[in-house]
Amino acid sequence: MPIRGGVEAFYAYPSVPDEEIAVGALIIVVEYSPPRTVYVARAVV
Repeated sequence: MPIRGGVEAFYAYPSVPDEEIAVGALIIVVEYSPPRTVYVARAVV
């Protein structure tokens, strides 16, 4: 995930249980849980 001018890795989980998000899909971060966990949803384009 691009952040602060670089790239960082996070453990990403869907914000909606049982939703599958393909690798490389455009997402939006819904919630951040330190140190490296994010909950994501598919971005609507």
